Amino acid sequence: MTEMNTADLLVRCLENEGVEYVFGLPGEENLHVLQALKNSSIQFITTRHEQGAAFMADVYGRLTGKAGVCLSTLGPGATNLMTGVADANLDRAPLVAITGQVGTDRMHIESHQYLDLVAMFAPVTKWNAQIVRPSNTAEIVRKAFKIAQSEKPGAVHIDLPENIAAMPVLGHPLKIDGREKVYASFQSIERAAEAISKAVNPIILVGNGAIRGRASEALRQFATVLNIPVANTFMGKGVVPYTDRLALWSVGLQQRDHISCGFDNTDLVIAVGYDLIEYSPKRWNPNGETPIIHIDQTPAEVDSSYIPLAEVVGDISDSLGEILGRTKRQTQTEPYAIHLRNDILADYEEHAKDDGFPIKPQKLIYDLRQVMGDEDIVISDVGAHKMWMARHYHGNSPNTCIISNGFAAMGIAIPGAIAAKLVHPDRKVVAVTGDGGFMMNSQELETALRIGTPFVTIIFNDGGYGLIEWKQFNQFGESSFVHFTNPDFVKLAESMGLKGYRVESTLDFVPTLKAALAQTVPAVIDCPIDYRENLRFSQKAGDLTCTI
Repeated sequence: MTEMNTADLLVRCLENEGVEYVFGLPGEENLHVLQALKNSSIQFITTRHEQGAAFMADVYGRLTGKAGVCLSTLGPGATNLMTGVADANLDRAPLVAITGQVGTDRMHIESHQYLDLVAMFAPVTKWNAQIVRPSNTAEIVRKAFKIAQSEKPGAVHIDLPENIAAMPVLGHPLKIDGREKVYASFQSIERAAEAISKAVNPIILVGNGAIRGRASEALRQFATVLNIPVANTFMGKGVVPYTDRLALWSVGLQQRDHISCGFDNTDLVIAVGYDLIEYSPKRWNPNGETPIIHIDQTPAEVDSSYIPLAEVVGDISDSLGEILGRTKRQTQTEPYAIHLRNDILADYEEHAKDDGFPIKPQKLIYDLRQVMGDEDIVISDVGAHKMWMARHYHGNSPNTCIISNGFAAMGIAIPGAIAAKLVHPDRKVVAVTGDGGFMMNSQELETALRIGTPFVTIIFNDGGYGLIEWKQFNQFGESSFVHFTNPDFVKLAESMGLKGYRVESTLDFVPTLKAALAQTVPAVIDCPIDYRENLRFSQKAGDLTCTI
């Protein structure tokens, strides 16, 4: 053991956990941590807002499976972290948030900028603790990472008072314990296999848990051999390639869609890595009568519309393989839901050659998909465009279309794209955002330029909060309080040293996007969008009938 201060030991523990980056802002109460980071192998990314730092850690954790780390000072710095921390927690992304704090000698009285951060972060984290004894630092850090990265992963918080950070301590990081796979019981596997063998029109509903469990290959084999169609949640994109004949693409819109017919007529839903927080089972099983098989690494949540016949809890790939080997299923006839793919494909291709302007969201996303490679990454912000991205942008590989759909926080796209570019510097990265979401964290484009992470931001520009207006028209027939004015996004980008583009016609979009992706600095594309399509889709969804 060597003597150091608590902040030094904390940073050594972070190194021991394999931390590459810490995202955050400097502050008076985290000075000792910053000094320790300066002398470490970890790269500190200075952001322009703590929320941006938390979103970066959030997306880093989601892409890597390793906890992203963000750092703030006390008080307002810590409150600024909250949204990104909550987003990671409900999106099941491993994250460790570290906050500075006043000294323990002034917590018992009213004190400048003091808040009880352990109490404040408790509702938005899996676990949190304050370091009050320097000798406990290694245990707290190890526990934090273990909890953050365990299923279901999420956010944890460590609070470090400034006087504790400066105290001398003898210690060393703890050894990282190996974690063995957990396997499902044979009884649950047998029950699942029996139900699947008897089902006539089964459908697979796959969520982000299958991506976290790296079960894509096993799921594809399972679906192919048993000839069962697959629908994915917004956060389950790419588990089965969208080009696969069994892929029914995304489910999760609040309105009916073609895939709704598959759930209406199924006699068994096989839920694989499905998280109820994304898409309530009350929307696809309102009466709780559809039989369900739950296959995941954790037990099913209790919900009156989600009562499984069997809970197969363990390593997902192993469970799928064991069930497959025991299932005796007749596959001579095509399941009902597979025929829905014709309608889904026709809908997708409807606007492929549309040259109307402002550009329709379906057309913009169709063209974006044609330009992006199978391993390139798109990060969607939250708003009306997110609904269109969920419905029309499809993945061939997991974690190539990142959508926040647990907490669903606006402002994630630009910070998330920075993290994606750090994790995958050789891939093209595009942040898709509305003009509302863009203005929430556009300052992080300076961070992107400074640290050398070039990506493209596409702004769906409609001069308002389009998703809320969509919902207002659906509910009340009119909108209110949703419109605003925007800066000149091209000039704004150029003033920051970025490349700025404005789409003047639908035919301009693809060459503009290709030019932007070729830049060595971040680029922004201002794209006027025709959101009249929102209400047209609502009308179309309301008239949808299941014809097969």
